[in-house]
Amino acid sequence: MANQTDANLSVGHNLKIALFHLGSGMADVLTTGVWNRIMVADLGFSAAFVGLLTGLRYFLAPIGVIAGRYSDTHTIGGYRRLFWIWLGRAMMAISTLMLGFATAELVRRAGEQSAGPTPAALWIALIASFLLFSLGGAISGSTFLALIYDRAAEHQRGRAVGLVWTFLLLGFTIGGIFFSIMLPQDENAGAIAFSADSLLTLFIVTSVALTLIWFLSLLGEEMRRPGSAFSAAESPSSLRQDLSLVWRSRQMRFFLFYLTMSMAFAFLQDTVLEPFAAQIFGMGAHVTNRFAAYWGSMAILGSFATLLLLRRSAAFNHSSLSQAGVFVLMLGYLLFALSSLAEIRSLVTPGLILLGIGLGVWNIGTLGLMMDLSPAGRAGAFLGFWTFCVTLARGAGVAGGGIVRDLMLALSDAHTVAYGAVFCLGFLGLLAAWIALRQVRLDGANADGASDLDMAAALSHSMD
Repeated sequence: MANQTDANLSVGHNLKIALFHLGSGMADVLTTGVWNRIMVADLGFSAAFVGLLTGLRYFLAPIGVIAGRYSDTHTIGGYRRLFWIWLGRAMMAISTLMLGFATAELVRRAGEQSAGPTPAALWIALIASFLLFSLGGAISGSTFLALIYDRAAEHQRGRAVGLVWTFLLLGFTIGGIFFSIMLPQDENAGAIAFSADSLLTLFIVTSVALTLIWFLSLLGEEMRRPGSAFSAAESPSSLRQDLSLVWRSRQMRFFLFYLTMSMAFAFLQDTVLEPFAAQIFGMGAHVTNRFAAYWGSMAILGSFATLLLLRRSAAFNHSSLSQAGVFVLMLGYLLFALSSLAEIRSLVTPGLILLGIGLGVWNIGTLGLMMDLSPAGRAGAFLGFWTFCVTLARGAGVAGGGIVRDLMLALSDAHTVAYGAVFCLGFLGLLAAWIALRQVRLDGANADGASDLDMAAALSHSMD
């Protein structure tokens, strides 16, 4: 595949591109750190309902595979990747505005004793906003990774995705602090300690900020190609052929299992972490809104440490670091489980620290493995497929956390048991993922991963 004309990504351009995920992190915190807390803890809606809505974006992930494959071999307006990226992010910015207006109206109605039943139009607006957000994320996520693949030389891709992930974490941290400032709390204000107007202002300002970040960070980062013709070497295989290549390789099968299991159970806490602190320990929204800042700052430190280890020591690779990250995540879940079941508030902060460090190490290792196991010439298709698996699994985790919490609450009538069950399940799921990852060993340049793919690809083409 013909890559970006300038396939040597400088650190300066890498940092500029990484700003894109600063906005992504802020958008993620807004929906799964602020909005979910308001809906569950402040407005009293079902955690399962909220988890299904926030997880909806992950269930539209198959569209990302289609966008990635199309961007491998076609241009729109002369651009391979940028059209899809900017289109998707424009949809996400618009949906953020829609979500803000709908949620502000719910808050306003909650303060009116004679408001009556919630109008169907509000539920439609909430669902439509998450559908738009989900579709936009699907078509822009995989093509953004493919753009990084195109822009960076092979030896630079680990650093490239590492810096991008670090800025995603920085977005979590900045978002947590920014949203706490934008949504001031009044502990004496009653059930809902903020106004509908202040909430709406937060969503409007965030939508404008995200639009600017997403557009400016990638401006000029893809060369415009005249026409849409591609060379014969760039002719794609069928989607069925690409997926069959994954299944023929033992290494790839274990990696696929690891990828989906680790993503699902790492984010099982996403919907319930802030409500857990609110409903068991009585922490206010001004405290729980900063959770993302706490674990996000730790994840940034973990990410930088991981990048240094990869750069300075040949003893570490993406596989070994992924294993270390999953192990630390398991310890974090164990502390959350003990904190919930034994009602030990002092374990929450150490749990957040371990969650952050584990996410930092785990994500850089896993993103590196995704790049390592994407064969040249099919980056868009394979990164689209990995992104599809990641987002679908994360969606199952986000929604599953809320469902498990509601189910166990109905059975036990105890918040401590309900939240403790979520964290215990997360620990067991991550343990299964860690065992699977130990079967994936990449010695040298994708020893048994990419080589298996190349052999399977040759066999597939010889049979056509």
